[in-house]
Amino acid sequence: MKLYEKLADEIGEAIRRGVFAVGERIPSVRQSSQQHGVSIKTVLHAYALLEGRGIIETRPQSGYFVRELAAPQTMRSPAPAPSPPSEVDVSRLVLSTLRSIRAHDAIPLGSPYPDPSLFPWRRINQYANAIARRHSSWNLMDDLPPGNPELIRQIARRYAENGVPVDPQEIVITLGATEAINLSLQAVAKPGDTVVVESPTFYAMLHAIERMGMRALAVATHPTEGIDIDVLADLLGKQKVAACMVMPNFQNPLGFQMPDEKKQRLVELLTLHDIPVIENDVYQELYFGEARPTTLKNYDTKGLVLHCASFSKSLTASYRIGWAMPGRYRAQVEKLKFLNTLTTPSVPQVAVADYLRQDGYDRHLRHVRKFYRHQARLMSAMVQRFFPAGTRVSAPQGGYVLWVEMPPDVDSMRLYRAALARGITVGPGYMFSTRNDFRHFIRLNYSYPWTAQTEAALKTLGELVAEMT
Repeated sequence: MKLYEKLADEIGEAIRRGVFAVGERIPSVRQSSQQHGVSIKTVLHAYALLEGRGIIETRPQSGYFVRELAAPQTMRSPAPAPSPPSEVDVSRLVLSTLRSIRAHDAIPLGSPYPDPSLFPWRRINQYANAIARRHSSWNLMDDLPPGNPELIRQIARRYAENGVPVDPQEIVITLGATEAINLSLQAVAKPGDTVVVESPTFYAMLHAIERMGMRALAVATHPTEGIDIDVLADLLGKQKVAACMVMPNFQNPLGFQMPDEKKQRLVELLTLHDIPVIENDVYQELYFGEARPTTLKNYDTKGLVLHCASFSKSLTASYRIGWAMPGRYRAQVEKLKFLNTLTTPSVPQVAVADYLRQDGYDRHLRHVRKFYRHQARLMSAMVQRFFPAGTRVSAPQGGYVLWVEMPPDVDSMRLYRAALARGITVGPGYMFSTRNDFRHFIRLNYSYPWTAQTEAALKTLGELVAEMT
């Protein structure tokens, strides 16, 4: 048993005996380090393990606290039988996973973020610094929704060049795609409403549903073609649905590109029922094919598609510049943007607009796409080489994540903990569902340059999986 596992077991046992009551703060990392005579890193490992088990939780600026042990623990609860829409509770697991990557400086195969070294962030920072020097102070009015006019024009221009008819007046600039998704969902649904999602689905969309007190209803999703429209049609005839949330292009975690005819069918079906659809198209520029794919917006005739995207995955993550094209809900989204966050800072908007206008965005994207396409093939080949028989992988058509199905008796949370102890992170399948539908799946990130450490990490993961079968 590793030292941090022993420490985690000791603290867990003390909690079970009532030494630390539910809701009570446990000793800080530094205190535990001194009390048990171990390093701070060992305590961080132990606390991350306890957090993953659902025994403790982190509260910002406050420390670690005991959770209610009687509550269901996501990683251990058995998969329930099919049921009506369920409440979502995956945010704690996602946050714990992200903290593990940061705290342990682990190989980031579980990261949801692209490798920032691929971005021209120095050049964009130069634009931002020049803008700041030109304008010693900004008028708050310049930051108000819908956003910087030149940035909006540049975004609309890119859509027009790719065959998507866009009215610049429809675009609302947001703090990344996450805010665009949250504002769009808030505009079309209310607490208690049912929202259809894919299965598996990207956890940021589940977070939005959870945050607003809504219920997620997962619909089976084909690994290469997207959400099952026949199942969805049957479902819409039986119960009330407020909205649908999907990722038709390079869905996270499956990586598929929904065929054009299915995109059109989906929009027509939802239009028939007058149900809005929130389209997360954050990976739109990261395609492996010859041309940028169509969007649901291409087939929208009634303003029911709320299209959300950002530059965070393709240009710069640090500036958090996203946008929504909310169709008939545009006025409501703009109002909610003002009420929720008031503004999006001007300098990042103008810097990105200057880069788009002057600095070869398409050339940058061609390099990134070529790199990701190569990395996807390499990662897929290495997984199939090192993992045991029965392992299957997705066939991403864009983006930078690979979905891996392991033999059925492998628990991805158990693998997550074992891998973390060896300095490797993975994305457990539990994060991509409202229930434990994907307990033997993991998501891997292939955006980082291939190194001997990466290959060794995959070999270690394969060995761990083999031990669990």
